[in-house]
Amino acid sequence: MNKQSHPLISPAIGTQRELVSFHFGAPGSGEKIYIQSSLHADETPAMLTTLLLKRRLIELEKQGALNAEIVLVPVANPVGLGQYVLGQFIGRFDLASGKNFNRHFLRLTKLVAQARAALGSDAAENVRIVRRLIADELAAQKPLTEFESLQLAMLKLSFDADVVIDLHCSLEAAMHLYTSEAAWPQVEPFARYLGAEASLLATNSGGEAFDETHSLLWWELQQHMPADKPVPTGTIAVTVECRGQRDVSYEAAQHDADAIVDYLVWRKAIRLEAKPLPPLLTPATPLAGSEQFYAPVSGILVHRAKIGETIRVGQPLFDIVDPLTDETTTLTSNTEGVFYMRRAIRFVTAGAPLGRVTGTRAFRTGVLLGA
Repeated sequence: MNKQSHPLISPAIGTQRELVSFHFGAPGSGEKIYIQSSLHADETPAMLTTLLLKRRLIELEKQGALNAEIVLVPVANPVGLGQYVLGQFIGRFDLASGKNFNRHFLRLTKLVAQARAALGSDAAENVRIVRRLIADELAAQKPLTEFESLQLAMLKLSFDADVVIDLHCSLEAAMHLYTSEAAWPQVEPFARYLGAEASLLATNSGGEAFDETHSLLWWELQQHMPADKPVPTGTIAVTVECRGQRDVSYEAAQHDADAIVDYLVWRKAIRLEAKPLPPLLTPATPLAGSEQFYAPVSGILVHRAKIGETIRVGQPLFDIVDPLTDETTTLTSNTEGVFYMRRAIRFVTAGAPLGRVTGTRAFRTGVLLGA
């Protein structure tokens, strides 16, 4: 194992943070796998998963069982970890700018025009050419803030990975994941090992999140390059939501760390005997088909359904009770699917997001991600 430190821009005199990465296996020995956790700094279950995964990778490396380069970043957001305000972490948004830590990454799709002129007839060489273009683009960046330097440091560690796994969690949620339609055939075994109760697919969900910054460029190249300039998928990326913020236990984290190892064995990145694939708990559905619920009024929020429950059309999900008028507003589902996440709130203001149910029919457009 090789530990590396990547200093970030100091935001003020007397302060300095760093991004720390752990490197396993030999570069060029096979696939490159990049795994990070807690890009939203208050998503602790993912952090515990990477801790246990690191311990396992140390042992596997000692055994000579690694057939890939694996880069692990257990604390992807040291900036957010420092945002401890009045007893609460503010890990999702940068307090200096108001920006979401997992939005507005560098738009690598702007390299499509350069690639059109540079690519040739050799598919493998085209992957190397595109990665050189990305490396040059990253090297040319001049971050001005700590936030920008953090995003750039992550991209420099991950841009040439064959597989990017971004571990998060929601507020209250079932195990679920997000990936693209193109990547789904390769990600589906991972969903099985994880026991994902929902798998949401979108090629471009908007917002320039970390995972799609990697995958979208390759998809755009495949759409725009002529047949005599073949472009394989250079990177598949998946965001895993490790249940909810309070689901911090050794048992859950060990399950998730083991699932990552099982998936890497399946990919032949680790030389062990592959475990049989478990059943897929639920079919993948379009992210654009997920129904999102918002509070039409303010009041006490009473949850009427359990996380992970299969919901019927017309089933009550939320009651909002006005303690002054005794009026109760009930929200019911228009979708049949899995109730896969909800906000950890019990009093809501008008317009507050409440939760989501998967759906098989895509009906939403535009930016599909939450704030």
